[in-house]
Amino acid sequence: MLKKLRQEVAATLPSFGWLVVFVLAPTLLVLAIAFRETDPAGGIGAGWTLGQFGIFGQKSTLLLLWRTLWISALTTVLCVLVALPVALFVAQVRKPWRARLLLLIVVPFWTNFLIRVFAWNQILHSEGGLARFLRALHLLGENESLLFNSGAVVLVSVYTYLPFAILPLYAAAEKFDFGLLDAARDLGATPFGAFRSVFIPGIRKGITTALVIVFVPMLGSYVVPDLVGGTDGQMIGNKIAQRNFADRNLPAASAMSVILTLAVLAPLLFRRHGGERAK
Repeated sequence: MLKKLRQEVAATLPSFGWLVVFVLAPTLLVLAIAFRETDPAGGIGAGWTLGQFGIFGQKSTLLLLWRTLWISALTTVLCVLVALPVALFVAQVRKPWRARLLLLIVVPFWTNFLIRVFAWNQILHSEGGLARFLRALHLLGENESLLFNSGAVVLVSVYTYLPFAILPLYAAAEKFDFGLLDAARDLGATPFGAFRSVFIPGIRKGITTALVIVFVPMLGSYVVPDLVGGTDGQMIGNKIAQRNFADRNLPAASAMSVILTLAVLAPLLFRRHGGERAK
């Protein structure tokens, strides 16, 4: 028994040590800095204070948090809505085609992330072909832009995170018994009714996983709002970067990071609670 325990500890220790050094320790460091005073010259002051969290009483910060939450939630919902029929289709095709279709989904994302986001910046540019085409159809005003707004952030974010929704949904759909859909239709259910009342509950775990995998990184999204969001599409990650790099106000940046970390932990706790209920 003791020998087995030692083997388990030896097997767990490397990964546990990695998490302690590169996850837990930096998180605790950020938490500690959040309670320090700001040095007027930039950096971390000598005293301790709760004043850094007072920034969340400012209207501008609350609006930024609200924008971050609704953009993240909308992106997550859209990703799952688009990914559901894709996962259903891929799971039902013949096995030789499944790998090919999954490869087509994944291959475009082998390109560098920054390059893909910057490509969207050019696609949505006010002088780009898409904007000119929409203006020719009178669907876009002369002074309107497809860039630098919340809509552009949502669009590019959906494109960016869609594979992360498709893959867990496909993994759940692949194990689903599609004979249940045929049985539901034989009993009088419409195709959509069978999809909603049989297929969706049958892949509930996959849906929960997809929601968490998309929503959590969206909360801390920085590059997409920075390149296509502009002032009207900024999220909390951009404000943290500004406080850290431009303002050199590390305690304020840490306070925002702590709140963001708590926001990230919320859906993870929901995922765990949902998994326990499913069992």
